[in-house]
Amino acid sequence: MTQETDGGGWVPDLLGDGYEARTIPLPDDAEGPVVTTVVRSRAVHPAGAAPADSADTAASAHTAVLYVHGLNDYFFQTELADRVTGRAGPGLTGAPADFYAVDLRKCGRSWREYQTPHYSADFTEYGVDLDAAMAVIRADGHDRVIVLAHSTGGLSAALWLADRGEDAGVRALMLNSPLLDLNAAWVLRVAAARPIGAFARRRPLAKVPVGVSELYGSSIHTSGRGEFDFDVSLKQLAGFPIHAGWLGAALAGIRRVHAGLGLTLPVLVLCSTHTVRATTWSEEFWRGDAVLDAHALARRSVLLGRQVTCVRIPDGMHDLLLSRPAVRETVYAAMQRWLRAYG
Repeated sequence: MTQETDGGGWVPDLLGDGYEARTIPLPDDAEGPVVTTVVRSRAVHPAGAAPADSADTAASAHTAVLYVHGLNDYFFQTELADRVTGRAGPGLTGAPADFYAVDLRKCGRSWREYQTPHYSADFTEYGVDLDAAMAVIRADGHDRVIVLAHSTGGLSAALWLADRGEDAGVRALMLNSPLLDLNAAWVLRVAAARPIGAFARRRPLAKVPVGVSELYGSSIHTSGRGEFDFDVSLKQLAGFPIHAGWLGAALAGIRRVHAGLGLTLPVLVLCSTHTVRATTWSEEFWRGDAVLDAHALARRSVLLGRQVTCVRIPDGMHDLLLSRPAVRETVYAAMQRWLRAYG
């Protein structure tokens, strides 16, 4: 699926009323033209909201939240956007704020048929996508930006901020189960097959025997046991194939984290209290992270920077914002408490 609006302005988004998208051309790569897509939802101020001269409302006029998805993913989380814009409460950041999401190159709305879906040989190249999204946000008048990123998007966002520093213009970083370490089962399967570094250089597009169990996809999508009706052509239940070059790039980014990124802005890391290792369906998939090792994420979180808060979420799934409803409320409450203190 593509939105053929490359280089144009805002157009109605596939999510319907209240959402618009803008496709931004980026420099070509070996596969041809590359784009990134920014999705926008504007803040609303319901009847009875605080007056325009209140401190929270005045700050919200300059505040925006930018969401960055993970592997085998795209932006579809309207519940999150509604929490930020005020359509479902007072606003995640203290008052309604504008919400933006980016579908990174070769992912979701930004994928083109001649491209390898979700492929990257260097996670730092996503910094170009994030620079483009930030330029759009600044053009809309925002100078206070909070980034919320999930899984591989969390790794990419952290690397981007480490490279750009204060020039990125980001006030705070919130990470939802970020890729700070590989699942041990992935490492064992790859190591048993071949040394990944040399293989990635020789055959970057070769498929490797790792990936996401379809049981995780089934646990969140309405066609299985879940409650979210996302487009399975953009977020496949069993995931897109993992390629050697992508895995090599992920490992390179993870090594940078393990050496210490030195981020100076406040960072919130949210992850589950439980790792799911089951290979057949059970309700355990609703009570833990079935993609990454939640305990490893918590241990590695302190390596991101100087001001890191790690919050463990009981019964949290890999994408904490796709967990059971009561768990999601716990996640939103944790974000709100942290943003009041650091955001």
